[in-house]
Amino acid sequence: MLPADLLTAALNRFASPDKPLIAVTPDQKNPAATLKLEVGQQIQATVQAQVAPGVFQVRIAQRMVQMQLPAFVRSGDLIALQVLSLQPRLTFSLAASSNPLSTSEQLGSAARLLSSLAQLPVRQDYVPAAQRAPLWIGTNGSPDPVQLAERLHQALSHSGLFYESHQAQWIAGTRSTPQLLQEPHNQLANPTAPADPGAAPRTSTIPEQLQAIVQQQLHALENKQVVWQGWAWPEQEMRWEVGEEAAQPPAAPAEKQWVTALHLELPALGGIHARLRFNGTAVSFEIDTARAQATQILETASTQLVSALKARGVPVLQTLIRHLPEAAA
Repeated sequence: MLPADLLTAALNRFASPDKPLIAVTPDQKNPAATLKLEVGQQIQATVQAQVAPGVFQVRIAQRMVQMQLPAFVRSGDLIALQVLSLQPRLTFSLAASSNPLSTSEQLGSAARLLSSLAQLPVRQDYVPAAQRAPLWIGTNGSPDPVQLAERLHQALSHSGLFYESHQAQWIAGTRSTPQLLQEPHNQLANPTAPADPGAAPRTSTIPEQLQAIVQQQLHALENKQVVWQGWAWPEQEMRWEVGEEAAQPPAAPAEKQWVTALHLELPALGGIHARLRFNGTAVSFEIDTARAQATQILETASTQLVSALKARGVPVLQTLIRHLPEAAA
């Protein structure tokens, strides 16, 4: 069952008058200048013929433009639009439509969709890697920490969990179309006819390939935790958790504390569960090992880790390394 606050927020967003976002298809030359539009301006437009699935010819004043519209819009509808942005793309919000689909019907549709999704069994408790290739492929020495950290960041960013916020960045011009097209949501389209990444969904159901991602989005909102799983380097699987938890004393009660955890099964050390907590000013870490020998090795190496962190201005509050046989992955 979805938490009440999440369900309410989702339904409010679905029914809000500034939804959905509608972008003019990118192959048209600067229609904003021809139409002399301004941000915030409200205009009326008439939906003409449908030229492709979800794509319509729309008459604004005496100008014809193409844009993708929600599934409930039909040819002949009179729609009210508000200009959200002129650059890098002309983008509107759909304020109203002459289509008889009512707000209550839209709410009912959204509620049924969310309810059915919540009742589906969770296929997996993690977000899978978007690509099967390892994050780091090298032939000499150990993985470069800086490169591996950057690729971990990219793996999580491109997982699909943050698609809606990336759409907002795309509208604002801070994220490019090729970057947005890397998201799993846009990998379902026919490669000969790429989907418009700012378009509203055209069906009332979520594609099967995306259901796991949407479930993980709901899970992240509810539990403030994200779990990613993939290959760190060849033949090395890794489970990575990132989450937020209440700060512990003596930190201020309202201060956020972030936790990241890695779960690995290493050839020499065996099962390793490493957790690092960061409250904005200092860190603490604990490592559980499945092998007693690994505990001794890591205790010796921890001095070097603490020194390296302190040398970079990061105080270490606590280090804990313990042998727990159940730490085996």
